[in-house]
Amino acid sequence: MDLNADLGESFGTWTMGDDAALFPLVTSASVACGLHAGDPVTMLDTCRAAYELDVRVGAHIGYPDLVGFGLRSLDMSFDDLFGTVLYQLGALDGVAHAVGASVDYVKLHGALYDRTVRDAEQASAVIAAIQAYDPGLPVLGFPGSALLAIATEAGHPVFAEAFAHRAYLPDGTLMPRSEDGARLHDEGQIAERAVRLATKGEVEAVDGTVLRIEPHSLRVPGDGAGSAGTATAIRAALEAAGVELESFA
Repeated sequence: MDLNADLGESFGTWTMGDDAALFPLVTSASVACGLHAGDPVTMLDTCRAAYELDVRVGAHIGYPDLVGFGLRSLDMSFDDLFGTVLYQLGALDGVAHAVGASVDYVKLHGALYDRTVRDAEQASAVIAAIQAYDPGLPVLGFPGSALLAIATEAGHPVFAEAFAHRAYLPDGTLMPRSEDGARLHDEGQIAERAVRLATKGEVEAVDGTVLRIEPHSLRVPGDGAGSAGTATAIRAALEAAGVELESFA
């Protein structure tokens, strides 16, 4: 099972998350590409750390929205979104190669991630850009999403992720971040959910419905108070359950 976290999201003098604590715990790092978060120096430092720790680098692509941290949905045209995705891929790929690393997959961020679960037009623009840049680049995303369906049709390797620390609705989608209870905080509960996802391929929704999910990767929180502690609990529980941890990429 892969463990991925969103890293490299600091910007200038503003710090987001505890990358130093999280890097030894994950097998894949989704690195911000400078438009929703991150900056050139942060990207460089993050890719260098990933290379030194043998952690796979993913391009964490979002809307061009530094002020809103990429959490606001933007009605971008196909061409605008296509160009925005290409810009971010090229930026991170160049930085990664400078330190000996490479971009091994793509994962979307925030509002763009959520929107491409159902918005086929925006998902198509994203995949068209990835296809133009590297036809074989893997895509990590939400199971059953328009993004992964279109990526599959285009011939990209696709991988599904699950969230042990997020609440699921009965239809299999995530509870919106704006609602109370959308994010779980009890480390023991989160660790148990991670083990259940990794070993049984299932998670319980807010109403008790058991959802079948077969993830290739588990997302561990990279921001917010206690994220490193939660990630530590998840990794320890998985290892205790005999789950081998390695990147899907």
